[in-house]
This record gives sequence, structure tokens and C-alpha cells, in this order.
Amino acid sequence: MADEELEAIRRQRLSELQAQRGDAPGEQQNQQEAKQREAEMRNGILAQVLEQSARARLSNLALVKPEKAKSVENYLIQMARYGQLGGKISESGLIEILQKVSQQTENKTKVKFNRRKVMDSDEEEDY
Repeated sequence: MADEELEAIRRQRLSELQAQRGDAPGEQQNQQEAKQREAEMRNGILAQVLEQSARARLSNLALVKPEKAKSVENYLIQMARYGQLGGKISESGLIEILQKVSQQTENKTKVKFNRRKVMDSDEEEDY
């Protein structure tokens, strides 16, 4: 219900900003306002989707790992837009989502040893 309205407002504002680009001296101010509106929209959607304890956990994660928190927020917003959420997500539900995201983005380091035969001075004495 409110998600479609927010998306329509966002598209309209984005088209207005693109039309104004280049000819307005206050372009930086417009960009800041657009970023602020987008942040408010994101916070509004997250407030509708998450319980208070889950929001607190997500904000704590944003302090430590902002890129992971951003990806989780994007995931939650996407799920909310497509109607895949049945209700508000609790803290335990957020923990499950965080575990899924961690598994997907986990860096797997692989070390490969390239063993080469080293010639010793003892081996070179084959005349």
C-alpha cells in the first residue's frame, strides 16, 4: 500500500532531478536533499518491516559493518516491495537473514602451493 506510493514519489523526484541537472547552481543542495529523502524513505520502510529490537540490532551492525548492513537493508526493502514479508520481522528473524547474507558474501580464501623442484649443488655434479 504505502510501498507503491513511496516508489512512485521516488521515481517522480528522480526524473525531476535528472531534468534539473547541469543548469541549476544549487545542484549539490538538490543532490543532498535527494539523498536525505531517500534515507528517510528507507528508514520509513524499515520501520514498517522491522520490530524495534531488530532495528536496534541492524543499527548496531551498521556501526561495525556498514556495507553488510546496507545489503541487508536493501534485501529487506526488496522483500517488502514484492510483498514477501508476512509481518514485522523479529530480532531472531533478522539474525537468520544476517546468517544467510553472511554465507552468501563470505570470502573464501584459497591458498595454492606451487611446489617447484629446486636444484641443489649436490645434484648438479652429474657430469
